[in-house]
Amino acid sequence: MSATRVVLVTGGGRRVGRAIVEELARAGVEVAFTYLTAAQEAEALAAAFPGQVFPFRCELADPAQRQALAEELRRRFPSLFGLVNNAAVFPKTPFSDLTPETFRQVMAVNLEAPLFLAQALAAQLSEGGAIVNIADIYGQLPLPGYTAYVLSKACLLAATKQLAVELAPRIRVNAVAPGIALFPEGYDAAKKAKLLSRTLLGKPGSPEEIAKAVRFLLLEAVTVTGQVLVVDGGRTVGQAAL
Repeated sequence: MSATRVVLVTGGGRRVGRAIVEELARAGVEVAFTYLTAAQEAEALAAAFPGQVFPFRCELADPAQRQALAEELRRRFPSLFGLVNNAAVFPKTPFSDLTPETFRQVMAVNLEAPLFLAQALAAQLSEGGAIVNIADIYGQLPLPGYTAYVLSKACLLAATKQLAVELAPRIRVNAVAPGIALFPEGYDAAKKAKLLSRTLLGKPGSPEEIAKAVRFLLLEAVTVTGQVLVVDGGRTVGQAAL
């Protein structure tokens, strides 16, 4: 097992996370990835890349499980090249119903886990390695009814820049901010059309496009750090032009 390029991807069993795992594996990277409930999908993904892709079940909101994951990675791999913080929760949290507990639950996965995984793995990351955080354009724009999520992603964007400073010059830290990479389950045709109408290009992206952006920042952009690559079909530019 080569230790020269091993990358951890959180939330790699489904959706965008799965596309990231597959893209990195095709690039010749050995990929460890976490999952929580997607056991069957995780096993199938590992079977598709035998000896190259390795699943780890982890409740990222639990500090003890994050620490156990970091220790297991140290045992399995002499060093890591990168960390992709993809796992996130997206619950609706109307402001009038928001409680400290629901707020903490969102922040634990969307902000605390990326921050403290970076801390736990920083010493294991090799010189010239990288961290990529999967943010969201809603870290820059309001989204009614999703206060906790918006704040968690805004904080993740700030954390990206802070970690770039803290970990330089050994480790690069960047973020990808998708717009519509993959519609949430349950969105009907009218809602999809409404969202697409807010973009300049009038079409959605894809998990594969986000995965390629991650690959670029992780493996190729060797002098880029502290930056956010927005992949949103022109949504944020269009919003600014209104």
